[in-house]
Amino acid sequence: MATGMPTNISRAEERKLLANEAFKAHKYYQAIDLYTQAIEANSENAVYWANRSFAHTKLEEYGSAIQDATKAIEIDPKYSKGYYRRGAAYLGLGKFKEALKDFQQVKKLCPNDPDAAKKLKECEKAVMKLKFEEAIAVPRSEKCSITESIDYHAIGTSPGSSFVSLKVIAVPAAVALLAVLAVYVGTKAAIVVAATAMTTILVVWGTFWKGRCKDNIFTKTRTLDLDVEPQYAGARIEGDVVTLDFVKRMMDDFKNQKCLHKRYAYQIVLQTRKMLQALPSLVDINVPNGKHFTVCGDVHGQFYDLLNIFELNGLPSEENPYLFNGDFVDRGSFSVEVILTLFAFKCMSPSAIYLSRGNHESKSMNKIYGFEGEVRSKLSDAFVELFAEVFCCLPLAHVINEKVFVVHGGLFSVDGVKLSDIREIDRFCEPPEEGLMCELLWSDPQPQLGRGPSKRGVGLSFGADVTKRFLQDNGLDLVVRSHEVKNDGYEIEHDGKLMTVFSAPNYCDQMGNKGAFIQFEAPELKPKIVTYSAVIFSDELQSTP
Repeated sequence: MATGMPTNISRAEERKLLANEAFKAHKYYQAIDLYTQAIEANSENAVYWANRSFAHTKLEEYGSAIQDATKAIEIDPKYSKGYYRRGAAYLGLGKFKEALKDFQQVKKLCPNDPDAAKKLKECEKAVMKLKFEEAIAVPRSEKCSITESIDYHAIGTSPGSSFVSLKVIAVPAAVALLAVLAVYVGTKAAIVVAATAMTTILVVWGTFWKGRCKDNIFTKTRTLDLDVEPQYAGARIEGDVVTLDFVKRMMDDFKNQKCLHKRYAYQIVLQTRKMLQALPSLVDINVPNGKHFTVCGDVHGQFYDLLNIFELNGLPSEENPYLFNGDFVDRGSFSVEVILTLFAFKCMSPSAIYLSRGNHESKSMNKIYGFEGEVRSKLSDAFVELFAEVFCCLPLAHVINEKVFVVHGGLFSVDGVKLSDIREIDRFCEPPEEGLMCELLWSDPQPQLGRGPSKRGVGLSFGADVTKRFLQDNGLDLVVRSHEVKNDGYEIEHDGKLMTVFSAPNYCDQMGNKGAFIQFEAPELKPKIVTYSAVIFSDELQSTP
């Protein structure tokens, strides 16, 4: 080797330092490339593998992160960061039992590490909750819908008023009264009589409730139609019709950090659920000649960027229809505002806006990435279950004019899948970990031909040949999908036959990417891409152009 030429080890360290700087600047793709160069120069350094694992985690490429962290552990079984990185990746996938084992190992290697102790406690709590949920789980066929107990007309007498019908409240109230009387009278005989009466009432009531719920014949009797509190100054729905004026007022309230009354939130979500339930798993969209149609990608709770889309492209209407291609919630701080806005437009005019399910429209993702906690804080626990039910009603894919296939994630692990197969998917459930539904929500394109393992750890990666065969088999011209951050807000791959569109600029307030949406005009349906930067808003949450 010539004098002064860096050795492989020194070159590897040089690449690592550059990668660390790229990581600090949130340039994770660049960091991964530089860590890869370090690994190529010296593949026996566990730090390089663990660092690249961390960069993959930042890009939500949890499958790749797990592989790299596992390699770091193989090189150095006592390297605590290897276990920590792998545990964090398992957490990102909601695999709490696997994560627990890794954080137990971290705690063993670094007993005084407070962060490791915190992660371990988080995993232990999650695993305990999973075991409890498994123990009380009921078969899907016997599970009652939360909508059976919701009557939004009965909400309004006070901010904390119940949404449960008076019949349901009456029995526990009677039991409570008997208990009070027993204590008040104080005699042994009175207590025995009251206890017997309470037991009888609860048994009969419980049997009645369970039977009617199981048989799905429980119906709410509208005993009251209460006025919303006079002190409520926000947007109001008059009757059962969601109007454009209401939606505009609601968005303006959200823009100024005001809440929507729960009565109207229930009304919007319940009406949306009813509409979505009636749709097939694959929805056909017809765009008349001379008319246009807009497809948006992930929004991820970035409400002010959603408002910016409408500012740039107009509000949804029958003359200006949209398809939002999944991942409406999680990550961003305003997921409740985003989902209520999209649902309200759906209620206002079903043909003005189409909604497709993303991988983040699921219980497991919402629990980890913020939507569940936000719903509990801004609305109530009941809304958590209600949104979970509605998300299971969302269609899985759309076809525009029999030419453009639009799906959140990607294509399949097998050839020969027809549009009819997608239409027949029973989507009314939480996403499975394999199969057509899983792959529609999770898969990603790859530059190589053929198929490969998913960098996310769920779904798969598929090449241009897979895309070409799917389009040919179904007489289609183009696949449009979302699911991935792109620096320019979009990317065209697979010989122009596949487009990714991502509509959340500066994702997670750190990625620095642009957002984009795609406009199609019939009959050619030639895609026109519009990109934009993230909206800046002040402490008062006022959006700026």
